[in-house]
Amino acid sequence: MLRFLTAGESHGPALTAILEGLPAGLDLSPEIIDRELVRRQQGYGAGGRMKIEKDAVRVLGGVMAGRTTGAPIALLVENADHVKWRGREVAAMTSPRPGHADLTGALKYGYRDLRPALERASARETAMRVAVGAICKHFLSRFGIRVGGYVCAIGEVTAHFGSLPFEERFTRAEQSDVRCPDPRAAARMRAQIKKAIHSKDTLGGVLEVVALGLPPGLGSFIQWDRRLEARLAAALISVQAIKAIEVGEAWEHAALPGTQAQDAICLVGRDLVRPTNRAGGIEGGISNGEPIVLRAVMKPIATTLVPQRTVDLVAGAEALTQYERSDFCPVPRVVPVLEAMVAFVLAEALVEKLGGDSLDEMLPRFTHLRRASLDDLPQDDRPHVFWE
Repeated sequence: MLRFLTAGESHGPALTAILEGLPAGLDLSPEIIDRELVRRQQGYGAGGRMKIEKDAVRVLGGVMAGRTTGAPIALLVENADHVKWRGREVAAMTSPRPGHADLTGALKYGYRDLRPALERASARETAMRVAVGAICKHFLSRFGIRVGGYVCAIGEVTAHFGSLPFEERFTRAEQSDVRCPDPRAAARMRAQIKKAIHSKDTLGGVLEVVALGLPPGLGSFIQWDRRLEARLAAALISVQAIKAIEVGEAWEHAALPGTQAQDAICLVGRDLVRPTNRAGGIEGGISNGEPIVLRAVMKPIATTLVPQRTVDLVAGAEALTQYERSDFCPVPRVVPVLEAMVAFVLAEALVEKLGGDSLDEMLPRFTHLRRASLDDLPQDDRPHVFWE
């Protein structure tokens, strides 16, 4: 079983993560992780914090001589901004910001100051998700599996990709400071973000994450919590400010009859192929071999320069929020975060499917997985008595 935990606060000394269950024998260097950490810090609309932090990982356990050992992998990323907070008396935070965990955190944990909720609920925590996800992406790449993402919409601007291949979308997205593969839409998105900055407001958007090269058979319908789309959706919606998830063309299908919403199964030689991928690569909770396509909706983040109505819990009176440094539009920066969460779930599902304690054990098993072919699907073609 693959699992990870993160720890640390936004302005604490460091953020940490433990990744447990990764097989032995994977070549791994800090540079592989740092590349993804750099991606997380890039994107038009980022706030001032990204000008301070220069995230770089320290691998403290689970890797020796450049290879994973099978033991838990320990990761640490220092917070450069911590020096400004260490030993400093911080003013009490008593007015919860709408849309944040300030009020709900105090109600749950009984905080007598709201800052502990802010510090842990902050999206700064996603640096460690990206670090863990970088390892998972590297692991998946050894099996020819790639996870990539891009921005589909920001504010009122929606991109159009037509038949542009996914690999090309990934490449073009990394050449755009709003991570959008559609150059015309990207220019309008940038203008929208600039307008929001001048208006002291924030913007949300829609993102797409795609996994290529996956075999059929990951996930299961045996129990509700083993369904692959359920696991992926939970992972994505756990990211701060993500409020909705779509698998395949689900929203469009809501208006269609069933005869128009499925992916036909056709025979080409001995192979079973799909002319479409409306299901987004998952049927019955199991990957079907097509690209997995997921969309996530990110709300405009709640920290705005324009004050919002709230209540000062000490004064017992209505008040206005106090600004805490934040992004104006984090949508471009969240792409590598969502990629990381998808990569983790798929790596977990692959480890679950293949078994084994080392990469050398897993790679041969991967080549022998059943594929969508008549040769891999022998049928008895006779009646059965299932219950007596």
